[in-house]
Amino acid sequence: MRGVRVVLIGGTSNVGKSTVARAVADSLGFECLSTDALARHPGRPWRTPGREVPTHVAEHYRSLTVDELITSVLDHYVRLWPRIEGLITSRTTTSGAGATVAGLVLEGSALWPVRVAQLVTPHTAAVWLTADETVLRARVHAAGRHDQASPEERALMDTFLSRTLRFQALMLEAVDRLDLDRIDTGSGRSVENLADAVLETVDRQHAVGRSPTR
Repeated sequence: MRGVRVVLIGGTSNVGKSTVARAVADSLGFECLSTDALARHPGRPWRTPGREVPTHVAEHYRSLTVDELITSVLDHYVRLWPRIEGLITSRTTTSGAGATVAGLVLEGSALWPVRVAQLVTPHTAAVWLTADETVLRARVHAAGRHDQASPEERALMDTFLSRTLRFQALMLEAVDRLDLDRIDTGSGRSVENLADAVLETVDRQHAVGRSPTR
């Protein structure tokens, strides 16, 4: 892959970043990390086995409008960016005696296109995953068991979905304006197919997030 040491995979929530990133990392023999591990913003507002929705998470989605939720998460990503950039830099430089550090696949919504496009770190590639509204709605509803949820739980889930869709719309505007690479995860594509698409896209990039034909 022409010396690429860091692969960045961005996208909105529930678009498949984590699953595809793990498959890409396995193919390359790289470590796989999420930006959520660096500093977590209020997470998904639905119950999972063994986990209730924390009070502060429910209140976050209950009390803020979609515009306020977008402002909140984007502000969080601004604060998080120096740590992300430092992590990328640490993986694209050599350690003592010229040894190469472990490669990294880093995924997360915090990989905002405008900031990623400004990276000057060598050996770094980036791609953004997308999905249409029908796919994202189905995934959020399945993850939260929307059909079994209470009216209040459904309301929180639907607010999260609205934020997810708005976030993707803003992200896509930036990706297309900057002529960056993106891959649609819908149409029944397998994880293996999507991982191959990421690898092919990364391999032809001439700058972070940009292929010669774009």
